[in-house]
Amino acid sequence: MAQQALGIIEVKGLVALVEASDAALKAADLQMVGWSKIGSGLVTGFFTGDVASLKAGIDAAADAASQVGQVSAVHVIPRPHDELEGLVEL
Repeated sequence: MAQQALGIIEVKGLVALVEASDAALKAADLQMVGWSKIGSGLVTGFFTGDVASLKAGIDAAADAASQVGQVSAVHVIPRPHDELEGLVEL
């Protein structure tokens, strides 16, 4: 995972995550590598790709998700440490 950046979006509701994921994948050259149910309706999507693509994709995802639900957080990690892969379910 250290070769690619990691993008994360956390939203309230599965519908918002599906909308966000669709927008991200259409907007930029990135891959969705997983998602996780947090609890209390929060779900998080994980994406990989180069930094520029992730920033564009995550921005598009946040815009799309905010139309159908609530965006809790977005973040792009440019060079995640290899051991981070064990922390998130990828």
